[in-house]
Amino acid sequence: MFLDQYLPFVGLIIFGNIENLVLSSQGVVAGVNPLKLGIFSIIVVICWLAIGTFGTQIALPYVDFIDFFGGFIIFVLGAQAMIESIRGE
Repeated sequence: MFLDQYLPFVGLIIFGNIENLVLSSQGVVAGVNPLKLGIFSIIVVICWLAIGTFGTQIALPYVDFIDFFGGFIIFVLGAQAMIESIRGE
């Protein structure tokens, strides 16, 4: 199946998208221009799609390493976003 090569990265894909939503909402709350934020977000998503599409074959041997550190980074960014929102910054 076509998507079998992406199965090891499913966790990062799901939680990475959730983190993108959190970061975008932070930008809106901070008063960033929503149009500029949306355009920049689309550009970044397209870049990540290209990197993910072409880089998957290279990254497969390192999937455990990538999953661990990617998950850790997503956790840290999420915790940072929650702490800042609780403080009201």
